[in-house]
Amino acid sequence: MATSILHSARRKRDGGSLQQVEASIEDQIDSLREEVAAFAKLVSENSAKQGEKLRASAESGFDDLTVRGEELLRDLQRGYARGSREVRRTVRQHPVATIGAAAAFGLAVALLLSRR
Repeated sequence: MATSILHSARRKRDGGSLQQVEASIEDQIDSLREEVAAFAKLVSENSAKQGEKLRASAESGFDDLTVRGEELLRDLQRGYARGSREVRRTVRQHPVATIGAAAAFGLAVALLLSRR
């Protein structure tokens, strides 16, 4: 109620220019709302595009990492198989030296453990 009294008093004093100012301000507010909505839409679309790019990049990197991991695993398996074949061949060719090496290793471990 107090607002309407002030409006009517100002209208009488300003000669109606207050209504023009209010209309102009409301038009500006509407224009700002439209601009903010357009900006929000633009930001949303840009964020979606960036998100898709990041997802594609991450998937590509993950695929590359998976391929490299599988290659490394195959290389390790081949190396392990090759190493175990060489150990078996060495044990068969030099059984006495193998027993001596195992005994020396056991003695060294026993000495190290006994010092504690």
